[in-house]
Amino acid sequence: MQTGYYAATGGLVTQMNRLDTIANNLANANTTGYKKDNIIVGDFSRLYKEARDEMPIKNQTKEGASYINRSMSKVPHIVESYTDQSLGNIQQTNNTFDFALSKENLFFAINTPEGVRLTRDGSFTLNDEGILTTKQGYEVLPADYKKGDAFMKFSAKDNIVEVDKNGYFSVNAPNSVRQVQSTQVMIIEPENTKMLQKDGSGRYIMGENESLRSLKNTGAVMQGTLERSNVNAVSEMVAMVETNRLVGMYQKVMDSQMNDMNRDAIEKIASIRR
Repeated sequence: MQTGYYAATGGLVTQMNRLDTIANNLANANTTGYKKDNIIVGDFSRLYKEARDEMPIKNQTKEGASYINRSMSKVPHIVESYTDQSLGNIQQTNNTFDFALSKENLFFAINTPEGVRLTRDGSFTLNDEGILTTKQGYEVLPADYKKGDAFMKFSAKDNIVEVDKNGYFSVNAPNSVRQVQSTQVMIIEPENTKMLQKDGSGRYIMGENESLRSLKNTGAVMQGTLERSNVNAVSEMVAMVETNRLVGMYQKVMDSQMNDMNRDAIEKIASIRR
């Protein structure tokens, strides 16, 4: 069995998957609130170092199981994929309905046709009915949102809208410059961000055990700003070049295993038989 060929194949597949991840990060380098994805690469021997003697192989001893695992070589595998939730740069926009969250693992909640989703993209706007929505038209949920309750709505007379660091909205009182507190935006902190699933366009699906519990005092809301993606384009380009080189190296190894080594073996066997 040509173990070198299978090891190279595993490495090639792993690097191709890594390349897809890097390409997706680069494509979203300018997406507001985007969080980059990463993968961790391991190998067969390291993953099963502790459990290999206990593998349930029929009619095999512990020594046999160990031998089989060693013969598999150190084939690279994707051990884990995760989303880096570190903060991106905060950019000043001075737009009334642009908001950034200055702390990690906090999210705005929005209403979509597929259900409630979480997002770090705070580039909101008002629709024709005066309801606060995302740029895609999804309603932004208030802190006291319950099924059937109204969304965050503003009238044409609310020409001064201010938001404090905890997400409380204040609008100007009629015929006055005095600000009156109206509502609070819902801000969610999931118990385990690893359970979040990306749903496209910077949206996340909550874990099954998560509930809509809005935080009252986050101190993280920044009006008139947006959080840029946390993708470092230079680092991703360097990683892409490295990955492309590894792909080329694995392809050469596979070619050598299947063509050069096989041809050499066939020629030697033929010469011996003569």
